[in-house]
Amino acid sequence: MITFEVRRDDFANSRFVESDAPELKEGQVLFALDRFALTSNNVTYAVAGDMLDYWGFFPADEGWGRVPAMGYADVARSRNPEVPEGARYFGFYPMTSHLVVQAQGSAAQFVDAAPHREKHAPAYRQYANAASDPQHSPEREDAILLLRGLFITSFLVDDFIADNGCFGADRFVVSSASSKTAIALAFQLARRGRGEVIGLTSSGHAAFVESLGCYDRVVSYDAIESISPASPVVFVDHSGAADTVNRVHRHFAGNLVHSCTVGMTHWSEGGREQDLPGAEPTFFFAPGQIAKRSKDWGPAGFQEKVGLAWTRFADWSDGWLEVVRGRGREPLRETWLALLGGRARPHQGHVLSLR
Repeated sequence: MITFEVRRDDFANSRFVESDAPELKEGQVLFALDRFALTSNNVTYAVAGDMLDYWGFFPADEGWGRVPAMGYADVARSRNPEVPEGARYFGFYPMTSHLVVQAQGSAAQFVDAAPHREKHAPAYRQYANAASDPQHSPEREDAILLLRGLFITSFLVDDFIADNGCFGADRFVVSSASSKTAIALAFQLARRGRGEVIGLTSSGHAAFVESLGCYDRVVSYDAIESISPASPVVFVDHSGAADTVNRVHRHFAGNLVHSCTVGMTHWSEGGREQDLPGAEPTFFFAPGQIAKRSKDWGPAGFQEKVGLAWTRFADWSDGWLEVVRGRGREPLRETWLALLGGRARPHQGHVLSLR
């Protein structure tokens, strides 16, 4: 078994840990991880690792962390009669070659019931059989890995905003507009048609963001103050850059009616000011909206709505997403460092494997 780990106090410091596959206990399953996606979302998991206990998903030695990633894995061995060997499952994994889980559920879907994961939301410890997934197809797997998890987050952010009457706003400012999570949100907001969708991005990414067609306007970070502050605005921050947050809040002031933090692609850029004008920035917690909508619509109704929306987005993303495959240790390390340094190309998505 080979597993990628990073220092929790220095994400650029990484290592590969080798170990033998343990003997399985009753009810356990050994996954052989086929491939996983690595995007700026994974950087957010590391930055929020302590706050949201992402480090607790897959514990490591003191001071080290295993960053979760969306992946596909095949069951190499099983001591659970409900989970057949050879079946393929989608879910959260560490960046590893193999993983042992305590399976609890059915062949179609189960959760990891290991003690260290019991306190986490079911959405983060579920494994879904690809054969039972109506949206699955072998040729779509890379897009599913790269986009579906973050699309669900964006679907929920859009739904949360709409569920709150858009907080009375008719404009939506989205930072880190070239990130895939932001693109998915802009796609949803544009379809909803409740107001102007404004993307904030670097000057180097502006042309790509404009080419997508899901933003009504694209503004570079150095021109934030060119946006009129005269009417209510919802701000969705995918960057985590303190300077951007501070400037947006100071510029829109009382007309900033909701400020939502979703991602932290610019995780290293200092601290946010205290007592900013406008709505208090709050971190969006997707499982809370999942629970609400599963109650409102029923679990099947929720899955149906997400599935229809995902299919539309996935079909549209075929026009701009370029998948980059990598296998082995160095491609993984290099991709991780590129994401940390903000050097990843926005139209590319990286799918990696340690097998």
